[in-house]
Amino acid sequence: ALVAIPAGIAGLGFTGAGITAGSIAAKMMSAAAIANGGGVAAGSTVAVLQSIGAAGLSLGTKIGLVSAMGSLGTAAGASLP
Repeated sequence: ALVAIPAGIAGLGFTGAGITAGSIAAKMMSAAAIANGGGVAAGSTVAVLQSIGAAGLSLGTKIGLVSAMGSLGTAAGASLP
């Protein structure tokens, strides 16, 4: 399960090269920026996922995200048009 987390984050569009255009990550970033008046807040879900996508995960982060990713995936899927 822990090995699948980075792949899942990349699959959402959070990659080492940045957020993939047209991806769920791009939609999340757009929504976060609109909600925050044009910028993505530091420490927000989008910011944290992009940081993970860019740098990878430490073991402690992997353990902490195992349960959170289920909820995030559900929320992201529900927000798609």
